[in-house]
Amino acid sequence: MSAIHPSQLVFFTAHAPFDHMETAHILWMLEHMRLAYYAEGEVIVSPAQGAVDRFLVIKQGMVHGEQNVAHASEADTWLELAEGECFPLGALLANRPVASIYRAGSDTFCYELSAADFRQLNNMSAAFRDFCTRRIANLLEHSKQVIQAQYSHSSAEQQSLTSPLSALIRRPPITCAPETSVQRALQTMREQHIGSMIAVDEAGRPLGILTLHDVLDRIAIPQIDLDQPVINLMSTRIYGLPPQALAHEAALLMAKHVFRHVLVVENERLVGLVSEKDLFALQRVGLRRIGGTIRHAETLEVLQQAAADIRSMAHNMMAQGIAPEQLTQFISTFNDLLTERVVELEFKACGLLGSALHDGLCWLALGSEGRFEQTLNTDQDNAIIFSVPEGRTADEVRAQLLPVARRINETLAQCGFPLCRGEIMASNPKWCLSLEEWKRTFSDWISGGSPEALLNASIFFDFRALYGLQAQADDLRQWLARVASDNSRFLHLMAENALRNRPPLGLVRDFVVNEGNTLDLKLNGITPFVDAARIFALATGVTHTNTIQRLRASAERLKLHPSEIDAWIDALLFIQVLRLRHHDEVSALGVNDEALDNLIDPERLNELDRRILKEAFRQARKLQARLALEYHL
Repeated sequence: MSAIHPSQLVFFTAHAPFDHMETAHILWMLEHMRLAYYAEGEVIVSPAQGAVDRFLVIKQGMVHGEQNVAHASEADTWLELAEGECFPLGALLANRPVASIYRAGSDTFCYELSAADFRQLNNMSAAFRDFCTRRIANLLEHSKQVIQAQYSHSSAEQQSLTSPLSALIRRPPITCAPETSVQRALQTMREQHIGSMIAVDEAGRPLGILTLHDVLDRIAIPQIDLDQPVINLMSTRIYGLPPQALAHEAALLMAKHVFRHVLVVENERLVGLVSEKDLFALQRVGLRRIGGTIRHAETLEVLQQAAADIRSMAHNMMAQGIAPEQLTQFISTFNDLLTERVVELEFKACGLLGSALHDGLCWLALGSEGRFEQTLNTDQDNAIIFSVPEGRTADEVRAQLLPVARRINETLAQCGFPLCRGEIMASNPKWCLSLEEWKRTFSDWISGGSPEALLNASIFFDFRALYGLQAQADDLRQWLARVASDNSRFLHLMAENALRNRPPLGLVRDFVVNEGNTLDLKLNGITPFVDAARIFALATGVTHTNTIQRLRASAERLKLHPSEIDAWIDALLFIQVLRLRHHDEVSALGVNDEALDNLIDPERLNELDRRILKEAFRQARKLQARLALEYHL
């Protein structure tokens, strides 16, 4: 190659992995590269050429990669590589021919490095070597650093003392009338797990405050009469600030007057309470505290606040760089706790807690919750397995359970989990069944294989026990693992159905977008991985419901290479990161959680994220190619 021009160095340092390589290594690479031209339609690399003899980086133009997916339409088998992208890494590392034909999609210029020099560069540069061996994982790490920086900034702003007090109010204030007895006020504080009680008049104006600190000094030690009005013992020297006042104003007020609480007052009426702990805990939502709040919740209001805390926790975890696999498990786990408490409270309200009906019930989580893969955008997918006591029929038990299930579904909806539009809920008689009825239903789906049966299987076969008699779900899971793995026809139909949903990679543009120039990250991004993993699990008798666990557990039985599985998992996790980030950003704009969607405009992504998303969709296609090979499709 002729003398290196500064523009060449600028070009390479704008693209991964070269942006993380030492300048000396990039200059060495450029000295050993040559520039090649390919006319539109010309084959650049193909399987017929034998072991790959060069490493290519696209300087200008585009390259289409034709994947060998048997019987797939031609349009579905093409991938697109653009400026700054390099290929074919896998074949170079394995010293083998490529598996696809790489053809110039337009007049294209490529920088080329011989295979021998590629291997030498691989030995010289740790950053280059890491990228080549962990391509999508390396790209993901680049993106994670950008995302974490963005979220750390937004989280710091959210947690600073410049926040308005209205943003720090955790729940409606618990109040009492001034004539309430001291004993009753203390009982309420204990029941509600609060550290202060405020007396208000009939118009909601605050008159006095009693804190736990006061209890020791004014009640316990003096051993006063507990029947007297609580206002007698309250501090009436109270200070209030409006909701729009900033947190630092409350902090200064506390410091000046040496107290731990500031009342938030609007038009003389009490609207909230901010404590010293609220201010100086930096608004980080504690996991233990959320769990404790849910377990002790007695009212809908407390549960609703806990649901809001879960969303705050998700934002803070993203700011701390928590991996998406762990984050979705955290969200699902806390949503589980909330659901369990709702189920328990509703059975208690009906007087059925501890009854034979209650003790023989198993509440099932389905869909994304069943897979431990919930994001902030999730509706309800649940069902019931119940035992039939001797002397009763399944219809009799069902009739008694359905009203309770309806109240549970409605309460969950009030906590931010919308009712399922498709009625996939325990309050639907079709999904409130005895164990034997579930086995018959699943058996009908497996033997029938209708489009409706395949759709139901994609939802219900991801079930797991969430509350109650787990043995019911375990029995059903073991039965399903045996029956499904023995029915190759049903698995073939499921695979055929799954392959109809192709990742949206385009010929002319990077992505095939909807009318609104958007991609559906759930339907076209997450679902291909979820569907394939479910089929692999059913075929191999794997009883996990989580997609990543299913892929890992079925890999050995299907003789899948660990690096192949890792690439699929990395791709899935990146798409999940984009979903979580999209939901969180939209929520920050004040959009109701029910209105959250999975639609993103790829043009609004930065260059790095667009590139990784393309790679993630390519991995989805590779996974589908393996599924097609497994079932001869």
